[in-house]
Amino acid sequence: MTALNILSGGAAQGLVANLAPKFKALTGHNIQGEFGAVGAMANKLRGGIPADIVVLTAAMIADLAREKLVVRTSIADIGLVETAIAVRADDPRVAVKDAAAMRDALLAADAIFVPDTKASTAGIHVAKVLQRLGIADEVAARLKVYPNGATAMRHLAASDAVRPIGCTQSTEIISTPGVTLSGSLPPGCELSTMYTAAVTARAAGVKQAQVLIDLLTDADQRELRERAGFVSG
Repeated sequence: MTALNILSGGAAQGLVANLAPKFKALTGHNIQGEFGAVGAMANKLRGGIPADIVVLTAAMIADLAREKLVVRTSIADIGLVETAIAVRADDPRVAVKDAAAMRDALLAADAIFVPDTKASTAGIHVAKVLQRLGIADEVAARLKVYPNGATAMRHLAASDAVRPIGCTQSTEIISTPGVTLSGSLPPGCELSTMYTAAVTARAAGVKQAQVLIDLLTDADQRELRERAGFVSG
């Protein structure tokens, strides 16, 4: 084994990348694998894709524990991640202090960049918010849906739309060059999701997976987690 295999929600990609050098110094191993919509990552594990560690929502990790696909005693919370608004780095920030302002901001946008609305945490939530605000049909043609939040944010950064906006998890916004975290979703539209790590039941590198979990959750790494967009639960 020369690398630790990870299947992770895109929310943790920036944090894992920041910790990779320290992980290699401690174990001699690199980190490889996939980051994407949490539903897709969970299904990859169910389908037999080799992985030593998974980082997904707490609810999905609980499901995988019941299915005996992760080691229950290894489960550890990393932190909460908010779903938030993004704009291009040079665009004015969008204020969404309440649901009415959120509705106005979405209606004013000529392109709305979001992750998978059926398999990703943020995308599923965005779809619900659009329904709740009563504008799902009105903005449907403006939705730019991508497999995960990081990809959606890269396309937002490169967009030539006049008034584009993005909505995904704050960690994916923070880690993407060319976009800026404009603010959290307002009361009634907000979502904070606990992300959790676990060693898989078929892990080849159990010790190395536990080292990464310890790094992801270590009190000494709290500042790094907060810079990446995680907040304590």
